[in-house]
Amino acid sequence: MSRIPIASLIGLLGFLAYVVAVVTLADHVLQMHWVVQALFFLVAGTAWALPASKLMIWAAGGR
Repeated sequence: MSRIPIASLIGLLGFLAYVVAVVTLADHVLQMHWVVQALFFLVAGTAWALPASKLMIWAAGGR
């Protein structure tokens, strides 16, 4: 099996788990000060990009 289907499956399952975790935490963050909310959503909205890029590089066969 090539790396691309494996990476696709891992990426979809990982992203689903990430979204569930962020939405669950967001319920608690929405009761906090707006600055804390802004920081949470800023980090949560961009934190997935680094693991996704590493996974895409691995799927393409790079190092």
